[in-house]
Amino acid sequence: MLRTLLAASLLLACSAPAFASSFAGTTGGASSAGSSASSDSSSGNDKVVLQARDDAASFVASEGRIRGAQLEAALRHLRERNADARRASDMELAQAILAL
Repeated sequence: MLRTLLAASLLLACSAPAFASSFAGTTGGASSAGSSASSDSSSGNDKVVLQARDDAASFVASEGRIRGAQLEAALRHLRERNADARRASDMELAQAILAL
């Protein structure tokens, strides 16, 4: 059930113009400090998760033995922003990333 919910949440997030209020997102736009750093924007958040797809594939294919840096960053990113992701296993999240 949780795995289905995670996959559905990530798929819905990808079909939205921005990842706002999804696993991979925050509210889009410039930071209140006026910083030009793109890591605070929703497009920067999308990138963290999408760039982890190859690492997620390796992780799933190796049954969790191969843990790439991009996957680790995406898992941390997702869990910081979403309660469902905090309850999910690394494998569930990696599979959900692959479903994007």
